[in-house]
Amino acid sequence: MLNQSDILQTLDMIDNQHLDIRTITMGISLRDCADPDIHRCADKIYSKICSRAEKLVATGCAIESEYGIPIVNKRISVTPVALVAESCESVEYVRIAEALDRAAATCGVNFIGGYSALVHKGYTTGDHRLIDSIPEALATTSLVCSSVNVATTKAGINMDAVAQMGRIIKETAERTADSGGLGCAKLVVFANAVEDNPFMAGAFHGVGEPECVINVGVSGPGVVCHALKEVHGQPFDVVAETIKRTAFRVTRMGQLVAREASARLNVPFGVVDLSLAPTPAVGDSVARILEEMGLEVCGTHGTTAALALLNDAVKKGGVMASSHVGGLSGAFIPVSEDEGMIAAAERGTLALDKLEAMTCVCSVGLDMIAVPGDTSAETISAIIADETAIGVSNNKTTAVRLIPAPGKAVGDRVEFGGLLGSAPVMPVHPEGADAFIARGGRIPAPLQSLRN
Repeated sequence: MLNQSDILQTLDMIDNQHLDIRTITMGISLRDCADPDIHRCADKIYSKICSRAEKLVATGCAIESEYGIPIVNKRISVTPVALVAESCESVEYVRIAEALDRAAATCGVNFIGGYSALVHKGYTTGDHRLIDSIPEALATTSLVCSSVNVATTKAGINMDAVAQMGRIIKETAERTADSGGLGCAKLVVFANAVEDNPFMAGAFHGVGEPECVINVGVSGPGVVCHALKEVHGQPFDVVAETIKRTAFRVTRMGQLVAREASARLNVPFGVVDLSLAPTPAVGDSVARILEEMGLEVCGTHGTTAALALLNDAVKKGGVMASSHVGGLSGAFIPVSEDEGMIAAAERGTLALDKLEAMTCVCSVGLDMIAVPGDTSAETISAIIADETAIGVSNNKTTAVRLIPAPGKAVGDRVEFGGLLGSAPVMPVHPEGADAFIARGGRIPAPLQSLRN
């Protein structure tokens, strides 16, 4: 039972420390929308999403008002479209992306995720068609997010898909050049993608999920940073315990909102994803948490160790607060969305290689990073290959969300606005890996995949 002190602490977290429910995401299965006629398929998809999610935004707003808990985003995730559209005789998959966009607009949500394909072991016809259509789909829609899973620990790395995604990212940037390559901010390349992630741009409704489900993503970097100020200079054991207790309180709030939304919408509760997802606002930064641990600036030596401690403590605290913790749950390091990381990147202490090292211990990967517009597709593919290798070898989710900013060079800045923030253009290695990427084929799964 909550006492007066607990209530006052939570109110202070909300009012002064940027605590919020980052998203309520409704997952919707579209498997029964398959149809040989792509127009009928698109109509079925539009109708089902609107029917299922028509009250999602109103319900979120009502809970926000009644409990005084900010709910920043209301979102939808759907079955990977490559699975649903494969029965269509037409190759014009963009028609389905447009239907998703219309449905999202009708329901009033911020984003809809699931324009996705799972090709970690190879392609089907539907996978080829969907991936080929991604640049046009993201250029002609506003709310649609896309993801492609190119590797798993069990299957290894599909290097043909890795090579293709470098080209797809380049084309997407070029098609959305008038907005700084914004389409790439809605495109994620995964290793070991999870089925219940409520966060965009990588959310999709996995094939093992129920017909419809409510997943909630909670975020509170500012709360954790504030808590660590109270134990300044104390040993890391104390730091870890402080983060765990804070994560527990934050997750309990997410559990409350998730259960309430589930009951009001008559939709099963899925998971609470406790992820420290930063925003560009001052006081809402993961980088500042690491600096509060004693680093002079994020990116210096010791950063990876600090992030490992943070990520582990967040997971341990969260898992004690809810019977269903899932998604990605941990610390995110999206450069453009984190005020402290933007500052560190501009200062030159946070480089791409250091970010890659940090992804070994964070919850996702190389996220919202702008690189020069003339970066080659092969170099982008090589960055993806490195990141997926980390995920496959460590049996964890990793991802790449790179923006080769058209017309921009190192030292420039790309403005996206809102939660996407702004990104300083970071340098890539000057030497290429073209011959490496040209090999194609599949990098075999590591030995640790043989666990049966």
